[in-house]
Amino acid sequence: MYLFYAPDIAVHPCLPEEEARHALKTLRLGEGDGLALTDGRGVFYKAVIRRAGLRQPCEVAIVERWEQPALWDFYLHIAVAPPKNIDRMEWFCEKATEIGINAITCLLTRHSERREINAGRLEKISVSAMKQSHKATLPRLAGMADFRDFILQPFDGRKFIAHCEEGEKPLLRETYRRGENALVLIGPEGDFSPEEIALATAQGFEPVSLGKSRLRTETAALVACHTFHVLN
Repeated sequence: MYLFYAPDIAVHPCLPEEEARHALKTLRLGEGDGLALTDGRGVFYKAVIRRAGLRQPCEVAIVERWEQPALWDFYLHIAVAPPKNIDRMEWFCEKATEIGINAITCLLTRHSERREINAGRLEKISVSAMKQSHKATLPRLAGMADFRDFILQPFDGRKFIAHCEEGEKPLLRETYRRGENALVLIGPEGDFSPEEIALATAQGFEPVSLGKSRLRTETAALVACHTFHVLN
């Protein structure tokens, strides 16, 4: 059964315009055909198309509703400075959504190569990855956030900063403990500045290493995401 994303389905039993177009025009579904929906907040719905038409709302009737069992029992937030090539950030959003992540923030840092993003485009990619991997949870995607402002925000869990500066840095896999909520900062290709590292450390972020290899930004972010899941 086809899976569609309808964030307001609980209060507005209609497919969003883009999803309706895909269902009716591309897949050629019609009245009486069944489909599966998710609101992106952990809930699946089984529904039947009640009224089909591209010039009017595609109404559905909810037949069944159920919550997807939690696929991971910790909260994971990765804040990353987007690379200059936006395709790499899109790739990270897609793969992190497939693996499992709760929130993604795009960071604006001193050495950032990219200072603007199309948040709508990144969300579409995450929606597609959520549906493809049969998940009911869509990561919360925040647009560009200033580094200094972001690190001052409260977080209920462990806070890490992965950087390439010299100094004592335990491996992430050796310091993180199973079940802990985690927020990790991943810098741009030019890394965080020494001042940013000092500011983050003063706010309780723990410096960590992701391994001996020097990684591209999007690779480092995905390695961190996967590491938390492996350890859990």
